[in-house]
Amino acid sequence: MKKEIKEKLENQQYGFAGKHTAVKICTWTKKSLRDEGVCYKQKFYGIKSHRCCQMSPAVNFCQNACVFCWRTLEDTEGFKEMTKEQADDPKEIIDNCIKAQQKLLTGFGGNPKTNMEKFKEAQQPNQFAISLTGEPTLYPYLSEFISELHKRNNTTFLVSNGQSPNVLENIEPPTQLYISLDAPNKDTFLKIDRPKLKDAWERLNHSLEVMNKLSEKTRTVLRITLIKGMNDIEPENYAKLVEKANPHFVEVKAYMFVGASRQRLSLKNMPYHSYVKEFAQKISEHCAYKIIDEKEESRVVLLGEEKPRISPKIGST
Repeated sequence: MKKEIKEKLENQQYGFAGKHTAVKICTWTKKSLRDEGVCYKQKFYGIKSHRCCQMSPAVNFCQNACVFCWRTLEDTEGFKEMTKEQADDPKEIIDNCIKAQQKLLTGFGGNPKTNMEKFKEAQQPNQFAISLTGEPTLYPYLSEFISELHKRNNTTFLVSNGQSPNVLENIEPPTQLYISLDAPNKDTFLKIDRPKLKDAWERLNHSLEVMNKLSEKTRTVLRITLIKGMNDIEPENYAKLVEKANPHFVEVKAYMFVGASRQRLSLKNMPYHSYVKEFAQKISEHCAYKIIDEKEESRVVLLGEEKPRISPKIGST
């Protein structure tokens, strides 16, 4: 990683755990430590916000340049899988992520609003959200990384853009696999995700088929980031793609007008929760999923199967 990019990210409160691996404290982790609320992932799935480590093993690698991404896209330095010689060791980055998380949380120890019991628990995160920035499937030791986290009794939420179906087919299944679905058709996908790969739409559809198979091995979620005036169309085609992937759950979540996305989109593109819920309902009318939960503060709605194969809560059956 270029020195200037690393320094920029450190100024944005990223904590580095390797050459291309970093941690950042989520807003909801901070809120939870102050007893000011929790992430929708805690409400929907039962993971603890204050014990969640938000990280990426491929900070500056991604195959897309999504228009809604809150990251600074010009800092992306690669869109192909890094070599194993370039890559951080999976065991080392787990230890380093925990150390970086502890360092970034230090100030909460002196905050009178901090719940000190939660603060103590937060020193040892037990949930790893492998997302943050970049595309984690470009990290060649991703399977080993997930496997080692599971050996240490951590849960793992892997978020992918679906551009590496071959990786998803062969990795150690995470506790929960997310695939981003940002458009109901190819033309809209090309405008919103702005992929660097020529066969990106085909790769995404292949990944949806892989998700269908993986649903027998792990919990699966499709995430639709709804951008008002751009991809809030054709709910029936979203439903067809949902049926292809056959996930356990579908999240319909508002685009948030934050970070570098403000240079590409406007505040008008950020839908209210009521708009998100209305569109989620339209999708549900075309497939076997219905609204089962929502979190208004996060502008997100959860769809689940009419005949659920699995409980939304981690560890439940």
